[in-house]
Amino acid sequence: MASIQVKGQDKTASISDWAIRWSDQSQALELTCRSPSKEKSSHPLSDCQVSPTRELTNVMLHKAGTRFLKPIAKATIYGERYAVVHYPGGKKPYVFKMNGISFAALTSMKDSPVFRYFTTVANARQDQAQSKTDRDIAGNVLRQLESLPPIAGTALQAYCSGRIGTLAPGQGLIYPFGLNESQLHAVERAFSTQISVIEGPPGTGKTQTILNILANIVLRGQTVAVLSNNNAAVENVYEKLEKYGLGHLVAKLGNQDKRKAFFADLPAWPSSATEPAPSLDEIQTLLTRLKQHLHDHNRAAQLQIELDELLIERRYLQQWQVESDVKVTGSLDKYGLTPRKTADLMAYLAYLGEQRIHLKDRIELLFKFRILRTRPFAEGETRMAVFHALQMHYYDESLRDKEAQLRACRESLARANFTTLLKQLTTASMHHLKHHLQRQEPPSDSFDVKNYCKHFDAFVQRFPILGSGTHSIVNSIAPGAVLDYVIIDEASLQDIVPGILPLGCAKNLIVVGDNRQLPHIPVVLGLEAPAAGYDCERYSLLESCIAVFQDALPRTLLKEHYRCHPRIIQFCNQQFYDNALVAMTEDKGEAPLRLVVTAKGNHARQNTNLRELDSLLKVLEDQEHAVGIDGEGRGYIAPFRAQVNLSDTHLPTDFVKDTVHKFQGRECDEIVFSTVLDKKRYNQARRRLDFVDDPRMINVAVSRAKNRFTLVTGDEVFTDNNGHIAALIRYISYYAQDEQIIRAPVVSAFDLLYREYDQSLARLNARLRSEDSRYKSEQIVAQLLREALSAPACRALKYHTQIRLEKLASPVNLDWTQAQRAFMRRASCDFVIYFKVGKQPVGVIEVDGGYHDHPVQAARDAMKNEILAKSGIPVLRLRTVESDIARKVADFVGQWASPANGV
Repeated sequence: MASIQVKGQDKTASISDWAIRWSDQSQALELTCRSPSKEKSSHPLSDCQVSPTRELTNVMLHKAGTRFLKPIAKATIYGERYAVVHYPGGKKPYVFKMNGISFAALTSMKDSPVFRYFTTVANARQDQAQSKTDRDIAGNVLRQLESLPPIAGTALQAYCSGRIGTLAPGQGLIYPFGLNESQLHAVERAFSTQISVIEGPPGTGKTQTILNILANIVLRGQTVAVLSNNNAAVENVYEKLEKYGLGHLVAKLGNQDKRKAFFADLPAWPSSATEPAPSLDEIQTLLTRLKQHLHDHNRAAQLQIELDELLIERRYLQQWQVESDVKVTGSLDKYGLTPRKTADLMAYLAYLGEQRIHLKDRIELLFKFRILRTRPFAEGETRMAVFHALQMHYYDESLRDKEAQLRACRESLARANFTTLLKQLTTASMHHLKHHLQRQEPPSDSFDVKNYCKHFDAFVQRFPILGSGTHSIVNSIAPGAVLDYVIIDEASLQDIVPGILPLGCAKNLIVVGDNRQLPHIPVVLGLEAPAAGYDCERYSLLESCIAVFQDALPRTLLKEHYRCHPRIIQFCNQQFYDNALVAMTEDKGEAPLRLVVTAKGNHARQNTNLRELDSLLKVLEDQEHAVGIDGEGRGYIAPFRAQVNLSDTHLPTDFVKDTVHKFQGRECDEIVFSTVLDKKRYNQARRRLDFVDDPRMINVAVSRAKNRFTLVTGDEVFTDNNGHIAALIRYISYYAQDEQIIRAPVVSAFDLLYREYDQSLARLNARLRSEDSRYKSEQIVAQLLREALSAPACRALKYHTQIRLEKLASPVNLDWTQAQRAFMRRASCDFVIYFKVGKQPVGVIEVDGGYHDHPVQAARDAMKNEILAKSGIPVLRLRTVESDIARKVADFVGQWASPANGV
């Protein structure tokens, strides 16, 4: 209740109502009072005193129902009923009722070290610009940065402070563009927190996820800007919305030319009649049913991948057994061994070594494995025959087990009518969204490039989705307007400045990108950031958000991959994504991988390599004669522009030719990647190797190929580098069809079998020999080896334990003596180091106790060393009496360390 005095006299009791207005006649504010008898009297406000009265400064005005926040000089609030507002430079005040406005407090964000750093960066880029165009762009960014309102509640305030707000639960979500398990999580997180990140590896439905988010924003009557530094990314969103009849919701803004083009041809509002549609509750019921089966859908795809991997390893084992002419005992089915029990029995036989079976071993075999007759396991050749049979049995049983799991998974999906249910949800969601839009009164279309900002509330009601580049979003909306959401696509390519501009004009932020693909190229200014996470010379906007918010930031990896042949994307999955991706494509026995290795020699000249093109042309000619490839949808990519230009004069015209950087975001049925470098010292310099062997470049290059990927490279050019191209060569050599590769005289690891075998050895060691000092020494070395392999440069390596020597040294093409062959069948290596990708063994570590000084054991060690040396596998022997073992292990492993530019 306000009290009012007029010329010093208290009139409160005699006033039933009152109002404040501006009088044009007196050019002053007036207080009009009404008595209970309805009589009115007006007085200059300057002669009156209304209590309570308070004054606000450093705030912005927000009118109810608008998206504007206008800066004001001050506001005087009378009786919490009227606000007299003075605008900066205004000639007269404006009077508002308090129930129609609110005030947003300005923050000290612009005075913070973080924002001052961004302003300094923008100024420095303008000062150091090399051309008028660059200077104009930098000046435009700086002006937009300075015009951002420093209000609380924006995504920019959250980013600069490092604190993310949470969102209140809203209505249920719809999915008109389809759905999978990780897309579901991404959309849910986008509407539960103020800032979220969606990591979208190639072919994982990133655009589909964005479209579902846009649909829900529109359904909630909110506004959103979809932005990117890459025009193709935003255009892709436009095309998909138009395809589904929703293009009329999008305002294609951006620079002045794009705005003019948009307003010259405004899309019409559809005039279709309102049709009945499922309710939001009905859609949520469908979604609840579908959620129960999304995991099974992924699990089925993952099981198929595991099955394919088992089949490949089994084929290699079978080939090895034939080439080695090893004896294998008959079927082991009568023992009923599961894959785990099979590995346990292998471990137990390895533990027995060459000892004869004692009573306690008979008891162990009976109770642990239900083996009553132990003659087949007695000793020597018969025991080794069982061991070899167990290896094949492991794969056979694992395949049966996986096939049963896959069958059960698919049957569960079939019973649930998963495909039909997903289609029902998608269709119901789209009908509901369009029904919601049709029920609205058609908004005004009377906008042009000059007046739309003056009527911005009506404009965003008509066009709730705004498209623009990050450089121009602030210029594209009304001054002081704050949108509900901003989505920044391809954020791994987005520089922090100007990437932060849209954060200042939106409440919530969704960052979309993949920091394992090609990054932005930073401008080097030498300016020190106030905190590492904001460093414009080190991070893209995506990486900065991850570094600033760390574990508080909701991050969703879109893991279901739909583009590439499984064998192609599995390289990227193993090498760059820690096996997190699930290939939803199907392997139908095609030949998706090919390796073309040029002859040794110096063929590179000024970033070109004609020999690689000539070698490729010969392969293409043979391929077309052999299998009739018509060459549709082929792309040729190289790290250097000079090689791309050279390819224009040599390769068929149907090839799309470009650098890897320019190919990001594109795809072809077949991709040929040429590495160009040769063995010349100049090309082996770390700077040039790092450029060509950059993990993000290799990731992009491989993942452009849908059906076939061909690598063209020089012989041994990248072998010593132990980088990502070396891993790619190993991968293709392991998985490509036999006629397309040359095999080295070393057997690749049976990784799936060895993983289970390692666990069995660990269980057996803990149960049977924990008190044995020999095993303790091996446990110490195992820990040191784990620590050495945990270094970023060694992440491409792993190790297995107690691997038979015959599984390392190939029996073919080498002149082994009978004694060596017999020894290889009996002997094991303590630790074998492998490349994860390609499964190639590279080194052996042996732990030698005191008994290794005995002449017999010393002779065995010498023979093992000779066999390993002949196979090209170095060995490190560690005596238990030695010191400085940790350094020796680290140095030994360091031989195969990858370059420091790993992802």
